[in-house]
Amino acid sequence: MAGNKTVVYTGPGSVAVESLEYPTLEIPAEVAEWLGISRAAPHAVILKLVTTNICGSDQHMVRGRTTAPIGQTLGHEITGEVIEVGADVLFHKVGDICSVPFNIACGRCRMCDEGKTGICLNVNPARAGAAYGYVDMGGWLGGQAEYVMIPYADFNLLKFPDRDEALEKILDLTMLSDIFPTGYHGAVSAGVTTGSTVYVAGAGPVGLAAAYSAQILGAATVIVGDMNAERLAQARSFGCATVDLSSGNSLADMIADAVGEPEVDAAVDAVGFEARGHGEGAGEAPATVLNDVMSISRAGASLGIPGLYVTGDPGAVDEAAKHGQIGVRLGLGWAKSHRFVTGQCPVKQYNRKLMNLILADRAHIAKAVGATTIGLDDAPRGYAEFDAGAAQKFVIDPHGMVS
Repeated sequence: MAGNKTVVYTGPGSVAVESLEYPTLEIPAEVAEWLGISRAAPHAVILKLVTTNICGSDQHMVRGRTTAPIGQTLGHEITGEVIEVGADVLFHKVGDICSVPFNIACGRCRMCDEGKTGICLNVNPARAGAAYGYVDMGGWLGGQAEYVMIPYADFNLLKFPDRDEALEKILDLTMLSDIFPTGYHGAVSAGVTTGSTVYVAGAGPVGLAAAYSAQILGAATVIVGDMNAERLAQARSFGCATVDLSSGNSLADMIADAVGEPEVDAAVDAVGFEARGHGEGAGEAPATVLNDVMSISRAGASLGIPGLYVTGDPGAVDEAAKHGQIGVRLGLGWAKSHRFVTGQCPVKQYNRKLMNLILADRAHIAKAVGATTIGLDDAPRGYAEFDAGAAQKFVIDPHGMVS
């Protein structure tokens, strides 16, 4: 193979498609050195990308809001066809089409044994947990590319049962790598159940996936808050109530208009550390959403927090926020006996069941999040439009396999 076209970060606000080396069945040198093992990865496969999606988490890096270096490869939402199989891979074969959890997990450590695959202990020297194409996540190459290496394939890959059916439903199935399980995890973590009233902060793709998941879980009313009119319209397109946070109106009052009281049973933060205050033209205030969800959640409620918070933000509004220290009203959450659930979604806890819903034609997540297909060379345009607030989830189709 001559090369591997891959999306890379080239500086704040900028990405490019560059030709890198074709992947090999090897783990990153930094991981091998840290563990004291060989780089050889007979447990791995090479995938030909069928689809790979642009994520809001990628945008944090591209905006220069993380410590990502120039040249960081991008892409952790991966669906692909197996084209090369390592000698120790027993249960996957060439031609299989599979979803890849964005969490890289060894399947052998204590955390993996407990189902906590988002914080695997053997894949990242910097901290527990790793991901493809992400800063400080172990040096694993990104999947916004033509080809990608997937380690510990027997553990990590979710094979679709039927190739033709998978390709027919690929725009839904591509969401299994991250945002559908992540949104679902946010709703589950918030305790959403039959008859719940739910507030979801943020109408980006993860917020829309959380809102859609809350409906699947039986919520009576799902309210989505954002300042982007187009994204709020997308939430209404599948039956959500919405609140416009740019209006300057009280969030509690707007919640009361929707459910008859100024609080909800469950709340999800799908915004994260780049949150803004309320009102048109409001500036960045990273604790806004966390304080909002505490203020409008009933006593004893759970708060699902799939929105990303970081330990290093060079573009933060103040020195404390540059180190992940933000003005959260923890006393309010303590007084209301709230339960907080944070961190990476453990995708493998959910992806097979959500796949079954899609294949049974009972979940249409692509429509809910505004899935839009683009080519690999169009990735820079997709990043720019997504950053400008497009109510779309951009799905990259590197090989023209999406009908």
